[in-house]
Amino acid sequence: MNSNNHPMELDLGQKHIITQRRYEALGAINDFFIAVWFLIGSFFFLSDALVESGTWLFIVGSAQLLIKPVLKLISLIHVKKIYDQKQNANK
Repeated sequence: MNSNNHPMELDLGQKHIITQRRYEALGAINDFFIAVWFLIGSFFFLSDALVESGTWLFIVGSAQLLIKPVLKLISLIHVKKIYDQKQNANK
């Protein structure tokens, strides 16, 4: 279908797909490490000697939760720039 027929459709091409997949991969890696920090931190809470280390892992995991929306915002900005570049090239 032609994007002129559907104003909500954006044809950004291969560059868009590559960019989007890179951000999705970064998000998946980030999510993986968040899960690792919280899982290890949970086990650390089973030992009184490791409670402080477990708390630090929870703090790191919690701080890392901020990365997900930041990645999403950066991705949206990046895709918008790709769209603008394509629009300017088509003029």
